[in-house]
Amino acid sequence: MDTVVTESVPLTLIGFAAVIVVLFFLIAKYRWHVFIALLLPIVLFAFLPGVDRGAFVEAFTTGFGGTIEEIAVVIVLGSLIAELLKRSGGVERITDSMIRFVGRRRMPLALTLAGFVIGIAIFSDVGYVILNPLVHGAAIASGSTMGTMATGLVGAMQTTHAMVPPTPGPLAAAALVDADLGTVIVLGSAVTLVASLAGWGYAMLIGSRVTSPPSKEFLGESFVEKGQQLPPLGMSYAPIVVPLILIAGGSIANLTMEEGTTAHQLLTFISWPVFALGVGVVIAYILSIRMTGKKDSADRRDAWVEEALRGSAMIIMVTGLGGSLSEILKGTPAVDVIADGVASTGLPIIFLPFVLGIVGNIITGSTTVGVITAASITAPLLGQVDLSPEAAMLAAAAGSIIIKYVNSSYFWVCTSLSRMPLRSAMICYGGVTLVNGVVAMLGVLALWGTGVI
Repeated sequence: MDTVVTESVPLTLIGFAAVIVVLFFLIAKYRWHVFIALLLPIVLFAFLPGVDRGAFVEAFTTGFGGTIEEIAVVIVLGSLIAELLKRSGGVERITDSMIRFVGRRRMPLALTLAGFVIGIAIFSDVGYVILNPLVHGAAIASGSTMGTMATGLVGAMQTTHAMVPPTPGPLAAAALVDADLGTVIVLGSAVTLVASLAGWGYAMLIGSRVTSPPSKEFLGESFVEKGQQLPPLGMSYAPIVVPLILIAGGSIANLTMEEGTTAHQLLTFISWPVFALGVGVVIAYILSIRMTGKKDSADRRDAWVEEALRGSAMIIMVTGLGGSLSEILKGTPAVDVIADGVASTGLPIIFLPFVLGIVGNIITGSTTVGVITAASITAPLLGQVDLSPEAAMLAAAAGSIIIKYVNSSYFWVCTSLSRMPLRSAMICYGGVTLVNGVVAMLGVLALWGTGVI
């Protein structure tokens, strides 16, 4: 290891355990912001006896800077795409296309598939806020419950939000473990689709058995009901799909082309996430201009960018601290001890990031924090165990979906807007995220077990 923070095994294990305990205690008990809750125990680690504080500072700054330099701009660009799609009606247009694809008689499936796509680009809670009037209207028109209509959607949006870059959580986790983005996008999408369909099946099973009537108060609030025109179908999908294709193309180029050739260099550049997401932003701007013209020109130039920056700042900072923690752990014997400890249990090593993702999400209520925490702790181990970066990242993401309940802001957004009683919401939304996470992990486990990742 390049930077030795401490060589004491007992000190390392005590300090590492203390960091995790203090982090979760400050968030769960005192509701501190995750940035301060993570920064404080990391810094306090330096005051333990036997720690080389010069090496600690070097590891902290190297980990922080090395992590955010890869993803900061990409996270902002992804947030800007989400903001532009939200303002232009793209989210509702994607949903409308899914309804046309499967038919209005299969509305819960259409909403689930829409959530699968929308969760790639839009924060889950924002997506539900936008679609909530449509969900209530569909439930009233079909005579069904919100449990049937909303549950699959809620689970699907959360699942893709957790597992498929360029949403901030999986993007940050992929950077922390140095996973190939193209591979994560392709395989994560496949696993997420299966998990989303399992969530739809769960919704159809329990939706009609819980008390969850729709409300008429939200009727007339959707884009269409307000008399606003929805954007073209291709332009609505393009800001999401084009960047994904470009990024995945880089992985294909690495597998099929000789390194150093002109074609390989070109494909490598256009698959660079900054370029790929930048193309998505340009398309989203064109869509917004086409839909609102001069009406929102001032907001497009300034306010919406500011909104994207605000939404990105916390994730960038927390990801940087995750990188610092990972680099500090690399400079201690903790890596070898943890790897040996997991091996001695006889459990497959892939369950370590999965369990860490569950713990992080359940205690903090945040999927993003859960997957970043799991990736930060797992990253230093990857050189010591038989686990690929892609498998580690996807397993951590699957764990971070389990489960959404009362300490999650997403749970409360969906519960309050769907006007669902708490007990019904626990069964529907807590249950579907459990199903989504378990099925997603089974998919990841199958890919890992067969050597695909």
